[in-house]
Amino acid sequence: MAVTAKPADEHAVREALLDNGLKVLVKEVHTAPLVSVWCWYKVGSRDEVPGISGVAHWVEHMNFKGTTNIPRDQVKGIIERFGGAWNGYTWIDETTYLETATRDALDQMLFIEAERMANCLYHDEDCESERTVIISELQGGENDPDQLLDIEVTAAAFKAHPYGNPTIGWIGDLRSMTRDDLYGFYRRHYIPNNATLVVVGDVETDAALQAVERRFGSIAPGPVPRRTAILEPDQLGERRVSIERGGTTAYLKLAYHAPAAADTDFAPMLLLDAILTGAKGVNLWASFRSLPPQRSARLYRALVERRLASSVSGALMPTREPFLYTVSVTVSEGTPMEAVEQAALDVLARVIEAGITPEELRKSKNQLYARMMFENDSVTNIAHQLGYFESISAADVFESLAARIKAVTVDDVTRVATQYLRPSNRTVGWFRPSVSGSSR
Repeated sequence: MAVTAKPADEHAVREALLDNGLKVLVKEVHTAPLVSVWCWYKVGSRDEVPGISGVAHWVEHMNFKGTTNIPRDQVKGIIERFGGAWNGYTWIDETTYLETATRDALDQMLFIEAERMANCLYHDEDCESERTVIISELQGGENDPDQLLDIEVTAAAFKAHPYGNPTIGWIGDLRSMTRDDLYGFYRRHYIPNNATLVVVGDVETDAALQAVERRFGSIAPGPVPRRTAILEPDQLGERRVSIERGGTTAYLKLAYHAPAAADTDFAPMLLLDAILTGAKGVNLWASFRSLPPQRSARLYRALVERRLASSVSGALMPTREPFLYTVSVTVSEGTPMEAVEQAALDVLARVIEAGITPEELRKSKNQLYARMMFENDSVTNIAHQLGYFESISAADVFESLAARIKAVTVDDVTRVATQYLRPSNRTVGWFRPSVSGSSR
């Protein structure tokens, strides 16, 4: 096991690389007798090929169904006996699993993740029962107009890149995939040299690394799956999606191709979003669980305060490759969609034409920095951020983000607004409730 030299700051992140290729990040946080363990895999829906969309998410579900040495009815109980919490998720670039519990549960948490990496079972009956669960989940999402519109707008925005596919998959693929498709995907991607293990909490680093070596060191590596480089062609003109189905509320979405997390334009875009819709932070696990400060946000003032909309939000997610910046609007009852769209576009046009003020930039920096600090308030969130950014780029991309934000100028924000918010880079989505109220 290769280990980085012990940092001068005893609370800094320590990195190790096992002989089988597993990267390990350990950070000591002694504020409470708790430890959070996250196991991250560099595989998400962007790694799926036509015919098996949704396989990464389905595999994540299957990996809670028991292993060679953990009966399926005991997977949850191991951590719950320590009063801990467990979960997992799949998105476009990554899949992850976590446990947070008292420090005496560390070895058991490592045991679970080592088992999940090497020994999941994939019984035929479990695969079939989970097919039903996931198809029901997809159909439930389709019954949510806002979620449905988001899926359709994203699909329209991408012509070549698999970021255009929903993480849950397309219904035809979910109906036709086999147990062998699932298990083959699991075995190709769930290998130590395609993973990062993060341990944060009340631990002693050297002892934690030894425990990781004991649990994971004997797992054999495999060929690292090649992530095909797919360059989305430049969008040449505005695209539009219009859905009319049963419902009670109208929704508007404006989606723009946006920079990846490691791109120099990402920090200015974060601040542009903060000025337009309020600062949200960059923690997928925590950033969107509470409303951002919006009283001075330009789109809030133009749409919500004028009663054209009941809510407005923006989303700029940190991703490995260029994804989308999306403005989502819940339209007030009786307001014409055309009026709401034009009001929103007018706000964006004014940013391009006249820029922003130094006071707006100062306030947005303070709000964004505060959100980022608040979202590092627990061992779970700290571990999430380390593993998430390591999976999409490198942990230091997150650790340097505050400095990158601090360095952004008024001109930087105006420049990215001009570059990314141009009409030819835009996909517009409308959802209008049908008069008949029919669901299709």
